[in-house]
Amino acid sequence: MTEGITTVTIPVLLLGCGGVGRELLHHIVTSRDLHYKRACLSPFSHLMLFGLVLRVVGVCDSRSLLLVEDVATMGFDDAFLTEILRIKSSSSSLSALVDFGHCHLFKDSEATTKILDIACLLGRTTGLSVVDCTASTETVGILKETVDLCCCIVLANKKPLTCGIDDYDKLISNFRHIRFESTVGAGLPVIVSVTRVLASGDPIYRIIGSLSGTLGFVMSEVEDGKSFSKVVLAAKSLGYTEPDPRDDLSGMDVARKALILARLLGWRINMDDIQVESLYSNEHGPNSMSTEDFLRIGLPSLDRDVQERVSAASSRGKVLRYVCVIEGSRCQVGLQELPKDSPLGRLRGSDNVVEIYSRCYKDSPLVIQGAGAGNDTTAAGVLADIIDLQDLFH
Repeated sequence: MTEGITTVTIPVLLLGCGGVGRELLHHIVTSRDLHYKRACLSPFSHLMLFGLVLRVVGVCDSRSLLLVEDVATMGFDDAFLTEILRIKSSSSSLSALVDFGHCHLFKDSEATTKILDIACLLGRTTGLSVVDCTASTETVGILKETVDLCCCIVLANKKPLTCGIDDYDKLISNFRHIRFESTVGAGLPVIVSVTRVLASGDPIYRIIGSLSGTLGFVMSEVEDGKSFSKVVLAAKSLGYTEPDPRDDLSGMDVARKALILARLLGWRINMDDIQVESLYSNEHGPNSMSTEDFLRIGLPSLDRDVQERVSAASSRGKVLRYVCVIEGSRCQVGLQELPKDSPLGRLRGSDNVVEIYSRCYKDSPLVIQGAGAGNDTTAAGVLADIIDLQDLFH
């Protein structure tokens, strides 16, 4: 017998309405019925929790914040969320939606103040999930203050967790109230796997992973004999790279993911402590040549060196992969020669692969593999993180 039936509501405030943020809103709208109909019986009481509602109370882009009229009771309806998607997909500002009705618009510093007002109001009452889907360091200050206001934080943005160690400590000070699965492997269960292994008392002594779908694709294609420059251009045409491929080839995105994993293991390190191998030299960097010149001149000049390294690895029965290695006192990111029959050696295409070695997973590592990039996959991971917080809301 059940004592009652109720619905869990999670108020959501979204920071960032770019590719991932828009996909998240799309997932929320299209998953309404699924979330509302899912029933879970609490193992601690006879209370039946029937359904989950994600109540989007505000959406913020780089210029403004759009809020419902009453954040305590209201949420944007699906028609309005769909209109937000349409407006932002056309690169327009949220201010274009003011005339739609039932909302308020705040800009610049006023928007920041209002976010903290909402966090103060909801954080200690119904609860609030602040979701950072930006790619900015400017959200760090807001996130740290929302921690003190008992809010939950969900991150797709890697930069808050890769700032100074003091900022990191503050953000994870209440570990039950933060989720950041999508910062490392999009929708892959990397963070939760690491935390579960550690929580069991099983010490992790090595993590090695291919954490860039772009570089995974590039290196597996080069292994087939294709030139490095042509493969990078093909990856760009497929939408795998950033508009300037050097943003991927620098290895900094992988370095941020490596830092998050290393800190999760308890390492007290910063970005400067990570050895990062860039796949281009300073003479080909953004300060030395334009994107167009790099694609036309700089990129082809890298072909010979990459092919020589691929051939050298092949002569030793190995393959070349761009990976992060966290082991002993070493945290480095770059090209490594790996056995062809290893999970990383068998990697093809844009998948991510992570191998975790511990006492229990010494001879046969825990391997996590799958699509580790893309707005759709990342947004799905963010949504799963929000839902995972439901027990903290009332």
